[in-house]
Amino acid sequence: MTTSEIRAAFLRYFERQGHLAIPSASLVPFEDDPSVLLTIAGMQPLKSYFLGAASPPAPRMTSSQKCFRTNDIDQVGHTARHLTFFEMLGNFSIGDYFKDDAIRFGWEVSTEVFGLDPERIWITIFEGMPGVPADEEAFERWVALGVPPERIQRLGDPDNFWKAGPTGPCGPNTELYLDRGEAFGPPGGPASGSDRYLEYWNLVFMQYDRGPDGSLSGLPAKNIDTGAGLERLAAILQDVPSVFDTDAFRPLIAWAEGASGRAYGRDARDDRALRVLADHGRAMTFLAADGVRPGNEGRDYILRRIVRRAVSEAGHLGLEPEAVAGLAAPVVEGWGDAYPELRERAAEVRDVIGAEAEQFARTLSQGRRLLAEVIERSAGGRVRGEDAFRLHDTYGFPLDLTLEAAGDAGLEVDAEGFERLMREQRERSRAGAGAGADGVADGAAALAREAAPTEFVGWDATTADTRVTAAAELGDGTALVKLERSPFYAEGGGQVSDVGEIAGSEGRARVIDAFRLGDDQVLRVRLQEGALPVGAEVTATVDAARRRQTQANHTATHVLNWALRETLGAGVRQAGSYVGPDKLRFDFTHRGRVPAETLERIERMVNERVDQDRPVGWRIMGREDAAEAGAIGLFEEKYGERVRVVDTGGFSKELCGGTHVSRTGEIGPFAIVSEGSTGAGARRIEALTGTAALAYLRERERELQAELAARDERIRQLQAELKRAKSARTDVGSLAGDAVEAGGVRALVAQVEAADMDELLAISDRLKQSLGDTAAVVLGAASDGKALVVANLAPGAVAAGLKAGAIIREVAPIVGGGGGGKDAMARAGGRDPSRLPEALDAARAILTADRGS
Repeated sequence: MTTSEIRAAFLRYFERQGHLAIPSASLVPFEDDPSVLLTIAGMQPLKSYFLGAASPPAPRMTSSQKCFRTNDIDQVGHTARHLTFFEMLGNFSIGDYFKDDAIRFGWEVSTEVFGLDPERIWITIFEGMPGVPADEEAFERWVALGVPPERIQRLGDPDNFWKAGPTGPCGPNTELYLDRGEAFGPPGGPASGSDRYLEYWNLVFMQYDRGPDGSLSGLPAKNIDTGAGLERLAAILQDVPSVFDTDAFRPLIAWAEGASGRAYGRDARDDRALRVLADHGRAMTFLAADGVRPGNEGRDYILRRIVRRAVSEAGHLGLEPEAVAGLAAPVVEGWGDAYPELRERAAEVRDVIGAEAEQFARTLSQGRRLLAEVIERSAGGRVRGEDAFRLHDTYGFPLDLTLEAAGDAGLEVDAEGFERLMREQRERSRAGAGAGADGVADGAAALAREAAPTEFVGWDATTADTRVTAAAELGDGTALVKLERSPFYAEGGGQVSDVGEIAGSEGRARVIDAFRLGDDQVLRVRLQEGALPVGAEVTATVDAARRRQTQANHTATHVLNWALRETLGAGVRQAGSYVGPDKLRFDFTHRGRVPAETLERIERMVNERVDQDRPVGWRIMGREDAAEAGAIGLFEEKYGERVRVVDTGGFSKELCGGTHVSRTGEIGPFAIVSEGSTGAGARRIEALTGTAALAYLRERERELQAELAARDERIRQLQAELKRAKSARTDVGSLAGDAVEAGGVRALVAQVEAADMDELLAISDRLKQSLGDTAAVVLGAASDGKALVVANLAPGAVAAGLKAGAIIREVAPIVGGGGGGKDAMARAGGRDPSRLPEALDAARAILTADRGS
């Protein structure tokens, strides 16, 4: 059977057994599930159903779920079976069947659907621990199906007690193993730890809830959660020695062989590199398709780490860093039918992987030189933690790359020293950020289970008469409170929590936060007077002004999403958002900067829809009906069979759980404040609406006015500087040498270059100063088709009988103009610059005439 046939056969069997086949959820977990960075099991997206916090679409479900486990990253490549990304086949019961049917289904699928030899199947069951008895019921059921008691082995925690994380649903489990024969190891059963026995299916009897303190309490119902690794089943059914030899992985190995020229199965070191490229190529493609982007924190760092590890292994095979982006193509080809999002986002995924690989390549060569120096310096000893940390912190080398390089050189690494330095760095970065948030969230989750789920009535209402159903003090002046009915929106889908007040006859408190727990919620409050005991009748009131501003911004994100898709193309997808009373932030997938003119168009389109004042409404409908109606949803959201569709004006339909205005006109003015990159293939727009947008636009107007005034002043300064520069270009010394002595004055008449009268005056002033107390200067210039004339006399020239005004009145008519002035300085303008030489000759005659004694 091919891998695709195995997946299909599994799902068909359980559909025949009354199970609803549900699609795989994203690798990015629920926003209200902070216990894991990525989806690690088939039951992870169903956690709220197991906890009783939400109603499942059906009591019996089956799926093939995308999963990712980070604890095996360092092992990938070294073994024949370790993977990061994998598919988990599973069947689930929420309060329906329990051990009898789960075990029967497991046996029938193994022996009848997949045709495994019953004589080669081994079983493990839970041997018990304090507070949880040994699972004799499972033992008896397996024996009743024909499994000999000697092939049923008992193991304890952690082998046969399964948990989805440090807290949450858990329970004893029974596992199915296949004996692969003597070629794989010695006998002894699964308990021996021999590689001969391969675990391929885990049946979990989910009946407990683990609290933050490790204590176990009963779940609302007994549930079944099973997981069969698709890749391991494929290796078993195709009778190949490793998962990398299955039909699904061979195309990935073949791609790496073709790109590198190395052959799989000839060299152990090459095989490790080829396996890493196959696993990491698939993993990075799925992560990027689900919206994860390379970064330095959380799941983003996981993607960065595997891309960089793939680049390192590609280098061993002689491949350039950017080559690893090519791995996305065989992944899309092999899994695109089962997971259509891979085909839809193929170009985007390649860009994300390629950009990260190229970025790493810029530091890789220098980092490798340093790594080689570290290895050489450490010969015969161990690599210091400080060196490993420097490689990580400065050059982006994950610790596992250093461990592998050191291992190849026969060295150990001071991993403890490295981790100590990492902890110190994290503590420095978190200094002043506060603590205890995780504990509060755990406390909220625990309190939620003490009472029936809260009914949210805040879609349209901002007040509710209700009752306190559970409460707990936090010891820091705040408390957690659960209400029977609540108008408070709990943070989710990018929208911030409501705040407000709870008041009753016994006390009053300020609501400062709301925790979302599936379909349930818990409020964090600060008591202001009295008390809010369990059972108290209270009125819950949302801060209405803050809610209105938040709603306006949320509806604006829907209109913005529509405008972006209309302008940039339907390939644009929302990649996250922030919606608060202060602003909106919208992350979306797009390659390259959005040009300013395109942003203006987008902003104009949003404001046009606001001006049209279209109605905004919502309704609950079937998921398939919503898809047929053209509704779109965030890639990281998980939706049940019934979904809430927000219709904005008939032009935008989105799956959304947030609160909205009733008409687009309530958004008010919309203004884009910024647009920029958040990583490869991802952009971010920040915008304002309503009064915040008006305030921003007014401030921008004031800034522009100030900029214009400053620019005008600068222009005036530059013009003055230009005039000074031009006048400075006039060779005053040379001109002054042309002056003549006549009638007791030093007379100078000349035509010069000047842009205007001010410049001509400035030149005459410099000449007058140069010629001394008896200077008599007359200058002419042609500018803009006009004649300019100035007479500038020093006191000695005036005392000798010359008058500047009289000179100008004589010569101005010659150039077709007029003018005048005082005895010391006069000026004139004329229409005929061609006659300037004639006018200046007339002035020269006046200055040099015999004026007697």
